[in-house]
Amino acid sequence: MTEPADHPFVQAVKPLVDAMGAELVAPEQARGDDVVLAWEGQDRVAVRLPHLSESLDHLLAELERRHGVPLSDLDRRTKQSVVRVLEARGAFSVRHGVETVAGALGVSRFTVYNYLNRDNAAKGAD
Repeated sequence: MTEPADHPFVQAVKPLVDAMGAELVAPEQARGDDVVLAWEGQDRVAVRLPHLSESLDHLLAELERRHGVPLSDLDRRTKQSVVRVLEARGAFSVRHGVETVAGALGVSRFTVYNYLNRDNAAKGAD
């Protein structure tokens, strides 16, 4: 990368890029769907966004790191919370999202749908 990785702007955006599962690339290596970020009138870094399916895998891995155990080892209430977080992040708009999440949680697709329906019913009661 032309811009040093230790540039303050690059360091400032790196945690966000990592959280998204994206990749930093040099601006001159940017492709059409990359996002080029400028600082003080100069292109500093480009962000290569992950494909949606990779984003779901990244989200699941991040939640596992956050909880410190495999998602399948979580108790029911925490699994329900994980499903709420994933729904808010759009995980179930990805093809096979329910199946992928069910596998990671060690539950059936039916259980994931129950968690979603329970949460949606509670929202409707408000």
